[in-house]
Amino acid sequence: MAAALPVGVALPASLESRREQMFPELTAAQIARLEKHGKRVRTQTGDVLVEPGGRYRCLMVVLSGSIEIVRPGLSGEELVVVHTANHFAGEMSILRGAASVIRARVREEGEIIAIDEEQLRGIVQTDAELSELFMRAFILRRVGLITVEHGDVVLLGSRHCAGTLRVRQFLTRNSFPHVNLDIDSDPGAQAIVERFQLTHDDIPVVICRGTVLKNPSNEQVAKCLGMNPQVDPARVHDVIVIGAGPAGLAAAVYAASEGLDVRVIETNAPGGQAGSSSRIENYLGFPTGISGQALAARALVQAQKFGALVSIASNALRLRCESPVRAVELAGDEMVHGRAIIIATGAAYRTLALDNLSQFVGTGVYYAATQVEARLCRGEEVIVVGGGNSAGQAAVFLASSCRRVHILVRSDGLADSMSRYLIRRIEESPNITLHTRTEITALAGNGNLEKVTWGSPTGSETRQIGHVFLMMGADPNTRWLANCVALDSKGFVKTGPDLGLEELSAARWPLQRAPYLLETSAPGIFAVGDVRCGSTKRVASAVGEGSVCVLLVHRVLSG
Repeated sequence: MAAALPVGVALPASLESRREQMFPELTAAQIARLEKHGKRVRTQTGDVLVEPGGRYRCLMVVLSGSIEIVRPGLSGEELVVVHTANHFAGEMSILRGAASVIRARVREEGEIIAIDEEQLRGIVQTDAELSELFMRAFILRRVGLITVEHGDVVLLGSRHCAGTLRVRQFLTRNSFPHVNLDIDSDPGAQAIVERFQLTHDDIPVVICRGTVLKNPSNEQVAKCLGMNPQVDPARVHDVIVIGAGPAGLAAAVYAASEGLDVRVIETNAPGGQAGSSSRIENYLGFPTGISGQALAARALVQAQKFGALVSIASNALRLRCESPVRAVELAGDEMVHGRAIIIATGAAYRTLALDNLSQFVGTGVYYAATQVEARLCRGEEVIVVGGGNSAGQAAVFLASSCRRVHILVRSDGLADSMSRYLIRRIEESPNITLHTRTEITALAGNGNLEKVTWGSPTGSETRQIGHVFLMMGADPNTRWLANCVALDSKGFVKTGPDLGLEELSAARWPLQRAPYLLETSAPGIFAVGDVRCGSTKRVASAVGEGSVCVLLVHRVLSG
């Protein structure tokens, strides 16, 4: 009989219907195959096998007895599931090399098969049946932990605080289960404020398994939660991928699946700009569309399934390319080394030239349009600035929950690069208004954005609008490259045929061959996706470049 969630632990209907996939029962033949990769261990009632924050290193197949999975919280433990004979305890943390988010404890003494991380990775790479069974269960279990908000990781914040939105975006886009409490609206928040003697100046606060982090950086949150695998400064990876957008994730998946030792460095969260898109409908294979966050999460799981190590909230400060073994300096005095480097740092949306813009970032001005931001402006008027696909996707998405969406563009119409299906939806949406040859000239508000003034050939107008989404053009994230590779006049990385003889001479290109298609002016260093000069700004194109680049990496490593 399949294990079931205990009474009182409710799941949404979408997960309730997949309960058997979350907690599948293994057959005798499957257990026999698994036993070859693990060892038998006797268990005693009360033994704690895994603690939150501990490295979840083993998959545990229950042969007899039972294991209970609980989530500790500020008000005590919550029972999640009881695994009985022929079931297994395990979650995505094992393959990620990250800290556990649950506690596993022996309820009834018995015997288990313990399969360590390395052996489990071998199983999911070589056994198609078990790979599908485990990966589906791991993904659904993580979704369930996120959906049922309970645990010992609490974000205490306010919708009037920019830092709260930043941390909430970070935890959400990295699929980390947490409890979100607003000090202005949640009844239980005040008790926590008094318990930990917090003030408004401390907000946002992350309570991380008993540790109180006041207004923490994303790096501090990631470290406290144990989100990343350990960095070995002496290890030389085959390839280091800088950036986990669509191009970087594609490179990681293909490189790791072909047996290369891969380390991915990401500043914030998987997905890049695409990860902040509410729905991508023109990506091959998803006729009903997929959110950028969901697409990135799936790609991340694939990369980690094949063995790629992914470091989140890890800032690349400088690329050192003076020796054959390349080095990347990271924040926190860490260094990673690789025989090849793939630059996939993408681009960032441009900002408005307004003196007080930074005052409202996170409290009325946003650079992403996901469910997190949409909750802040439900039923209100909003402005989307930009005429490309990202702006169009944001406008259509926000129109479903906002009273009115104003699209502001400086040109005579929407960009030539916007997909026709988006233009048609905008034209046919009764609550979307397009303002051409219009730009924002002033922002005003006390703490939160309250008023926006825009100008057009017909004059100036001030509206009581408190939400502006900026999605206009993009500047490449290349400042960290420290003159290591040739850039064009706008700061994008030049590769392959775009590199002239003069640039190669200035870079002292040392080889008889010319740079490969995606190779920069430094041998063995490649650039893919939006950061590359001349790239097509589409998710599919970025994925294609990331996968093609791996072929070129192989040529460099074998040469």
